[in-house]
Amino acid sequence: MRAGGMSGGAAPVEPQQRRDEDVGHRIPAGRAALSGLVATAAALGVVELLAGALGGVQSLVISVGDAAIDSVPGWLERAAIAALGTHDKPVLLTVVVLVCALLGAGLGLLARRRFAIAATGFVLFAGLGVAAALADPRGSALGTVLVGLLGAAVGVVLLHRLLAEARVPEPGAGGQQEGVASETDRRRFLLVAAGVTALAVAGGVGGWLLTGRERLGELRAAIRLPVPFRQAGPVSPGADLEIPGLTPLFVPNKEFYRIDTALRVPIVDPTTWHLEIRGRVDNPFTLTYGELMAMPQIEADITLSCVSNEVGGDLVGNARWQGVPLRPLLERAGLQDGATQLLGRSVDGFTAGFPTITALDLEEAMVAVAMNGEPLPAEHGFPARLVVPGLYGYVSATKWLSAIELTDWDVDGYWIPRGWAKEGPIKTSSRIDVPAPGSRVAAGRRPIAGVAWAPTRGIEGVEVRVDDGLWQQAELAERLDVDCWRQWYLPWDATPGRHVIAARATDGLGEVQTDERTPVAPDGASGYPVIEVVVEG
Repeated sequence: MRAGGMSGGAAPVEPQQRRDEDVGHRIPAGRAALSGLVATAAALGVVELLAGALGGVQSLVISVGDAAIDSVPGWLERAAIAALGTHDKPVLLTVVVLVCALLGAGLGLLARRRFAIAATGFVLFAGLGVAAALADPRGSALGTVLVGLLGAAVGVVLLHRLLAEARVPEPGAGGQQEGVASETDRRRFLLVAAGVTALAVAGGVGGWLLTGRERLGELRAAIRLPVPFRQAGPVSPGADLEIPGLTPLFVPNKEFYRIDTALRVPIVDPTTWHLEIRGRVDNPFTLTYGELMAMPQIEADITLSCVSNEVGGDLVGNARWQGVPLRPLLERAGLQDGATQLLGRSVDGFTAGFPTITALDLEEAMVAVAMNGEPLPAEHGFPARLVVPGLYGYVSATKWLSAIELTDWDVDGYWIPRGWAKEGPIKTSSRIDVPAPGSRVAAGRRPIAGVAWAPTRGIEGVEVRVDDGLWQQAELAERLDVDCWRQWYLPWDATPGRHVIAARATDGLGEVQTDERTPVAPDGASGYPVIEVVVEG
């Protein structure tokens, strides 16, 4: 406070002196908490800005979130994915930011009486963020430490300044001028806090803009995909039923489900990226992006599914993938005895492994570089990822691929110690899209429609049951490929009332989708999709 608070003709006291002497003044708890919160926001803004501007320094906020993901029990991760689906990451980031805000407010309250301890708290919290960031293989140790220390220093300095502005006279200490002076100081404090907050937001936004997403978009736009030596077949009109509300044969890239452990999508520069093939091989080698793109490529229509997909869920999608087959890469490397597992490793350290024999037997197993006719989107693994038909993503679909390691079967990928099965073949499954679950529809002739999938085996039939009636054969769209889902529909004379609709699929081996309900853990959910609708007449 600059004015007021003088008693008995005393000379004005500067903020720092007032902090030391603390005579006739106090810091309201609300202002102290706000000071800590704003100082913390500014520190985080500086850290985010520097992380975006400097190569090799990861966001400390994102790193703390990643560490939280890695440390929580498997059951909690499964519950989060089941409850939040593709919204799990924004929710977790919001929680991390709120926790930081609460800690900052707490440090502000502590600083009223113990500023040195509060300052130490800033350093300790920065240290936690640095430790989390150093676990990322992409990070520069020196740069990360320096950025963390600078962020802590900014937080401490701003907290000191804000607390100086937050002081008010003790009640009754300033005579008639106390009210006017207090209002002036309140406005001054809020103005300073608002200015610092604006700078914090600018730093955070600037850090995001400097992550390279814009440049990555330019690089992707300049890529010219080679013509595959083996192309996927043409899509006949009968392969896509085009029923309103029915999921399209190919899910658009922007609508394709995304489940992974990356809180922030890795931005990988293809001009510096390389892929290592190593481990139990005779001839380890490295490929640049240009070398990978120059290799013979294939195109295949493949349905991918997340093991966390509930019965009737939407964590499944079909796309036309293009890439380099795994088999020639493994043959070039020369497999050694004991190379029984192919372990994909991401640029952020994530790993997923599956039997090597699968990569050798399946011609469509590939290092994918394109999705639905365009270079992989950043969200789906640019510049390269693994795509393996018939396996859930948690054991096969490594995005932002940096290495293919040949190991023995005892080496576990990321999800295995967290309670998921070592092997993850996709189960024969179906889903009802039309009518929408819980919807109200008009009576009359209506379609019941959906999709069914059993990659590597194909779908031979789908049956539908309404209420307690008999199972009826649905009509199938034309088959595109055994690795690709098939659409189906059944004409239905809908009568007024509440109805329960179920579906079940039969795969190419004659296996009928089981009615036994099991949870997603440890190897994928099973059971019929069942919906309830109301027909209004």
